Amino acid sequence: MNIIKLNAINSTNDYLKSLSSSQYLENFTVVSAENQTAGKGQMGAKWSVEPGKNLTFSVLVRDLIIDVSELFYLNAAVAVSIIQAVESFHIGQLSIKWPNDILAGSKKISGILIENSLKNNGEVFSVIGIGLNVNQIAFGDLAKATSLALLTGRECDKEAIMKAIVENLKRNVAALLHKETGLIWNKYHNLLFKKDVPMPFEKNGIRFMGIIKEVSKTGSLIVQLEDNSIASYGIKEVQLLY
Repeated sequence: MNIIKLNAINSTNDYLKSLSSSQYLENFTVVSAENQTAGKGQMGAKWSVEPGKNLTFSVLVRDLIIDVSELFYLNAAVAVSIIQAVESFHIGQLSIKWPNDILAGSKKISGILIENSLKNNGEVFSVIGIGLNVNQIAFGDLAKATSLALLTGRECDKEAIMKAIVENLKRNVAALLHKETGLIWNKYHNLLFKKDVPMPFEKNGIRFMGIIKEVSKTGSLIVQLEDNSIASYGIKEVQLLY
């Protein structure tokens, strides 16, 4: 496993994208940083962590041939890989909050940002950014954040967890390459937070009740409304209140 370790960087995703544009990097090259000063989440949201306490790293996935309309399968594979790795360290009550936040109970432990580019030959070139709260124990006013240390009552081995995530990712990406998408897709839905449970949502300041039924292959959230009609929402279009 090719791991590039940095002390501090603006963004591991940006660094890995820049590096891969200037030289050949092997598949699943990892860039990790002890301190990420301008980490990014979905739709430009900021990802901020305490230096040295957590995992902030990016993984290059190349040579993945997949239909553009099914790119969300990669998001599902990454989310499932994180949970599989974290479960091996005896953490329970894990789930995926659409589209790809990882929760323990109802608190966030991990976030994912995937940046894709498409090559002329149909190859998908992806930089996968992962943030995982590992040994941080104070989160200030972030009431819905937690860490592996808080969940286990002990300090955890960041390096071992990162390697476990990447190894699971290799297996799940291989499944995508072999068109074995069904297994990953089923795991993603089985882990989907509040699936089939009536929950409040908010869109454009208006609150309503709905039931999460599934996620489409393009990543939209499919919700059954109170009148039994079905609505589809894109990323950041609707907020689940919990």
